[in-house]
Amino acid sequence: SGLLEQLGLGGHAEAYPFSLSGGQKQRVALARAMMIDPEIIGYDEPTSALDPELRLEVEKLILQNRELGMTQIVVTHDLQFAENIADVLLKVELK
Repeated sequence: SGLLEQLGLGGHAEAYPFSLSGGQKQRVALARAMMIDPEIIGYDEPTSALDPELRLEVEKLILQNRELGMTQIVVTHDLQFAENIADVLLKVELK
């Protein structure tokens, strides 16, 4: 439940998926992925549907994983978030 607490879901450890919001389901999925201690993790829009406070918690978690040496690939439309967490930033622009 440490990861759930960190992601603002401490009170939802026994909750069923149907009772969670989209943002809560997304954070539960992130916590589940982190539990297996992966070497590489991919995120698809990890901050979508999150309020600013929870966005910062996800950012902190990603930065902590970086400090642990985990390779992370993040796809996001949130450029400020991407700039805050990235070692390498690739922007895709339509012309």
